[in-house]
Amino acid sequence: MSQLNIVILAAGKGTRMHSNHPKVLHEIGAKPILGHVIDCAKALNPDKVIVVYGFGGEAVKEQFSKENITWVNQAEQLGTGHAVQQAVPHLEDRANTLILLGDVPLVDVEACRKLIAHSDSKLVIQSFNKTDPAGYGRIVRSADGQVNAIVEHKDATAAQRDISEVNTGIMAMPNKYLKKWLLQLTNNNAQGEYYLTDIVSLAVAEGVQVSAEITEDEWSVTGINSKTDLVQIERVYQSRIAQKLLQQGVTLKDSSRLDVRGSLACGRDVEIDVNCVFEGNVTLGDNVKIAANCLIKNAVIAAGTKIAAFTHIDDTAIGENSRIGPFARLRPGTILAADTHIGNFVELKNAQVDIGSKVNHLSYIGDATIGKQVNVGAGTITCNYDGANKFRTVIEDGAFIGSDSQLVAPVTIGKNATIAAGSTITRDAPADSLTLCRAREQKTIVGWQRPTKIKK
Repeated sequence: MSQLNIVILAAGKGTRMHSNHPKVLHEIGAKPILGHVIDCAKALNPDKVIVVYGFGGEAVKEQFSKENITWVNQAEQLGTGHAVQQAVPHLEDRANTLILLGDVPLVDVEACRKLIAHSDSKLVIQSFNKTDPAGYGRIVRSADGQVNAIVEHKDATAAQRDISEVNTGIMAMPNKYLKKWLLQLTNNNAQGEYYLTDIVSLAVAEGVQVSAEITEDEWSVTGINSKTDLVQIERVYQSRIAQKLLQQGVTLKDSSRLDVRGSLACGRDVEIDVNCVFEGNVTLGDNVKIAANCLIKNAVIAAGTKIAAFTHIDDTAIGENSRIGPFARLRPGTILAADTHIGNFVELKNAQVDIGSKVNHLSYIGDATIGKQVNVGAGTITCNYDGANKFRTVIEDGAFIGSDSQLVAPVTIGKNATIAAGSTITRDAPADSLTLCRAREQKTIVGWQRPTKIKK
């Protein structure tokens, strides 16, 4: 097989987006539109990927700075043919080129692979049949079904506008032909632009075979031109993810109320309730149950764990058979061992909790290490910040922390120690002992006045 160049056309401003951001940087599934197209290109193992950029170019280049991409600037927007002309210096003579569109995020890798396979000696275009083809270039065929031309909507006759087969803009051909045809393009048309589609008639005139591969998947060739398009394709994208999960055996209470903004890997017998959002890379083990309205980001949740409703998990690892929520928040750096219980309105940050420990109610545990079989009572706070620095709290195995306690770090609570409810602990508490800190005297100050706000 010949070498493969891929040219992605991504120079359009996207006026109908009514946005200051380049159209191709708007997101589908939390990934830029152009990112999906680049992923498709990389899956085809090309020798070179060329992106033709324009509006907001520096922002586009910065977004994909880690990708192995040749960037070409189309300073003036003079049509699709003009855009590809800018890439010519980077096209290898003995290669074939696949042309993709930077605003078509659901582009089908296998369909592209089929075009490439047939492009060694001819021009292969991708087409589809559209019920309402207005605005699309029409595929004009001869009486025997051969492709003769692509006629843009504004230039089409009344008879040609009745044609339902339309151009997608995706095509492949040898560079030895492409470079020659690009030199022959003119802008003698209704829009005064250099149409890439004119290479079809040039190929026919030269006796080069032109074929059209018709796709049944219209969404795989649908571009985004407005926020309405963005929403529609987002829902299609999410629906396809949901269908894949269902096929893998995941139970979704409502497949239309799921958002995956990254990757979601699931074991067997996983259940996910409505309105759950998964961001980054998330792994759910066997028999994990996710209740409604949870946000889970960059997390590994081991088998048998149950996540109750309205729980927020970010950059966290959770061990087997744990119980989390409802209304819990697990922040980055949190690691929970097996059989842990984190209850309602509990917040953990950079905390490690060992096997069988419980923090069940209304607590903040930050920068802490909690041992095995520890019980942390309601309203407990690890006071980790002194206004300038953060310090760690250590609670050893078997300790019992009474409700409404404040543990002022750095502090260590010894093995099997008990902290009486309502205590403020500022020094290490010894193992196997009860430690308490309470004021016996209750004072009342008669006539005391609350402070008033200073007027500026």
